[in-house]
Amino acid sequence: MARNGEISVTDAKRVLRKYWWLLPLNAVVLGSLGYVATLVLPKKYTSETTVLAQQPVVSSDYVKPVETDDLSIRLASMKAEVLSAPQLQQIIEKLNLYVDQRGKTSMDDLVGQLQKAVDVKALEPMPGTGGRAPGFHVSVTFNQPQLAQQICAEITKMFTEQNAQRNMEHAKLTTDFMGQELQVAKAKLDDQDGKLAQFKKQYLGTLPEEEQSNLSLLEGMNTQLAAATQALSRAQEDKAINETLLAQQEANWKATLSGGLQNPDTMEQQLASLQEQLSLMLLRYTPEHPDVLKLKSQIEALKRRMAEDPVAKAPVESSVAKLHEPAQLQQLRTRVKQDDLNIADLAKGQNRIQDQIRVLEGRVQASPVVEQKYKELTRDHDTAQQIYNDLLRKQSDSSMAKDLQHQQESEVFSILDPASYPSAPSFPKLILFLPGGLVAGLALGFGILYLIAFLDKAMYSERDVELSLKLPVLTMVPAFSALKEGGAKKRGNSPNYKAAVAVKV
Repeated sequence: MARNGEISVTDAKRVLRKYWWLLPLNAVVLGSLGYVATLVLPKKYTSETTVLAQQPVVSSDYVKPVETDDLSIRLASMKAEVLSAPQLQQIIEKLNLYVDQRGKTSMDDLVGQLQKAVDVKALEPMPGTGGRAPGFHVSVTFNQPQLAQQICAEITKMFTEQNAQRNMEHAKLTTDFMGQELQVAKAKLDDQDGKLAQFKKQYLGTLPEEEQSNLSLLEGMNTQLAAATQALSRAQEDKAINETLLAQQEANWKATLSGGLQNPDTMEQQLASLQEQLSLMLLRYTPEHPDVLKLKSQIEALKRRMAEDPVAKAPVESSVAKLHEPAQLQQLRTRVKQDDLNIADLAKGQNRIQDQIRVLEGRVQASPVVEQKYKELTRDHDTAQQIYNDLLRKQSDSSMAKDLQHQQESEVFSILDPASYPSAPSFPKLILFLPGGLVAGLALGFGILYLIAFLDKAMYSERDVELSLKLPVLTMVPAFSALKEGGAKKRGNSPNYKAAVAVKV
């Protein structure tokens, strides 16, 4: 008997020896049912084909492909589009499927049946391909082999056409989008170019790239200012010397007019004055200077007159001097006027250089502020220029990818094997149903044997008695069949013994 739902080996052997015929009986019955099922059940035929995704002819290093997603990801969306209700309804109407169900079942139910009949799976990635699926497998199961083949061919054709159309649409949309973005980027770049040109026009001379030239110009202007200052100082010194000479010459000339030249002492004073003038000129001019030479000649002439008879000739010279001013005085007056003009020109030049220096200093001082504004403006301009260049490159890539798609040299679906014609049904299969029935029959037989053993409440051993009655066994009384057998079996090991138990009073 079973204890706590557990069956011992002894019980199992006992049940198996008694009911062994249940196992082959169930196996034969269910195996026969499996065979009959292969003859009775409606047959299904499966048509299969394999589609490979051929890589682009041109390397992706030169032209980026339109589709960069993995085939498994794209296959999911393409499967939803191909197996959609409108697409499958076209196949149903084209191949005239489900004729016997047209009036009884709605079109949505027929589409649902056809969707269940189609199976699309991605192929396992090949080693060394980076986990990318090389293609996909299409299978269609239908009740007629010819229709299964036709449906499989139509589904495969839809996938290839859908892939080509999808790639073309993606290429066109990408190209159009890049064109629109490029126009926007070009407008922004033109705006930045205009702002940059206006900024350069407004701050001309104070731009960062002109700072070094401004410093160089400022250094040159400072040198010119120093030279102009020196020239102005020299001009002022010349004027002072010429004014001194003029004053002395005028004094001497006036003394001559008053008859001073007739006095030898006056002639000596005039000689001393001329020599003093010569000394002043030598401090400024070289001995070969025309003025110095002329003054020397005057000194020599005066010395000769003093050596001669000055008294007799003095009145004649005095009268001549009264009539005309000496040419030397006229030259000195002209030089003084020329010195005034030179000083005025030099002063104007000095002021002009100082104004230019102030302008350059203002530019140099304003350069840091202008440089900060210029950096902000050029940063925006460089960003707009970079965006424009990137979009221009991407538009060129998308245009080449579109042209490549037009030439059918991009990724395309190639049918490796055309849709197969199923010569044998894929359901039901005798090779599966017959062994399955035999195995199921054996499993059912073992289940029945377990149920018989579980439901058996008979006691066959001392332990069964003790566990069932909760009383100790006093002795075992053999059955008459055991005595006839010669008592060959030991007590307790055969069911032909009956136990006598102690009864509580």
